[in-house]
Amino acid sequence: MSKASRNRDIARAKIAQMRAAEAKRKRRRTLTVGAVAAVIVAAAVTVTAIALTRGGQGPTSTALSSLGTLKPAPSPGPKGPEGVPVPSAPALAGTTSAASGAAVDGIRCQSGEQSLFHIHAHLTIVVGGALRQVPAGIGIAGARTQNTAAGPFVSSGTCFYWLHTHAADGIIHIESPVRRVYTLGNLFDLWGQPLGPDVAGPAKGQVIAIENGKVFRGNPRDIPLSKHAQIQLEVGRPLVRPEQITFPGGL
Repeated sequence: MSKASRNRDIARAKIAQMRAAEAKRKRRRTLTVGAVAAVIVAAAVTVTAIALTRGGQGPTSTALSSLGTLKPAPSPGPKGPEGVPVPSAPALAGTTSAASGAAVDGIRCQSGEQSLFHIHAHLTIVVGGALRQVPAGIGIAGARTQNTAAGPFVSSGTCFYWLHTHAADGIIHIESPVRRVYTLGNLFDLWGQPLGPDVAGPAKGQVIAIENGKVFRGNPRDIPLSKHAQIQLEVGRPLVRPEQITFPGGL
C-alpha cells in the first residue's frame, strides 16, 4: 500500500472517531435535557398538587386568634382512672346506639385488644360553653364496667374495636392490627352519633374544631387521630380556650 493510501486510511479513521465522539456528546446532551425536563415536569405536578390542596380542596389550619376572644376553659374535673381529668358534666350522648360487633368503616371488633399500632388521642367536647363527657365504652361491645377508686373503668367486653374508650376522660385508644389513618369520624361512627360542620351527636349548630391548638378548617370528621393529638369540638357559643392535658406514662 502506498504512503498516500495509508494517509487516506488514517484520515478516514480519525474522521470516524471524531464523528463517533460527537454523536456520543449529542446523546449525553439529549439525556441531560430529558432529565432536566422530567424534573421540571415533576416539580410542576407537585406545585399543582400543593396549589390545589391549599386552594380549598383539603382541610387547612389557622391560628387560634382567628376565633377572636375566647373564654377561659371550664374546670376540667377530677382525674379519672387513667390519670386524665373526667368532666363533671353529662355525656354528650350515651352508647345505646353504639356499634355492637359488626365491622364499621372497615374497623373490626375482635376478642382482644390489638398492639401492632397502639397510640392515644384526646377529645374534649364543649356545647354552649359547657363541657360534655365522651362516655366510656365507645367501641367496646358488651362493655363491662368496674368501679375503681378514681371512678368507673370499662375493663372488658365481648369484643374490642380498634378505636375505643375505657373511661369518660376523652382518651381515645387506637389499638389496631394494621397501620392506617383513623379519623374522628370513625370514632363517631362507632359511637353511633353524627358528626359534621353543623352537628356533633345530638348538639346542633356550627361546630368549631381545634386540633393541637389550631383551628381545623374542614369537616371535623376528617381530623386524624394521631399520636397524642388534642382535639376540641365546640358547638355554639361562647367559644372557650382549648383544654390541654398531659398524657400520663403508658398513654
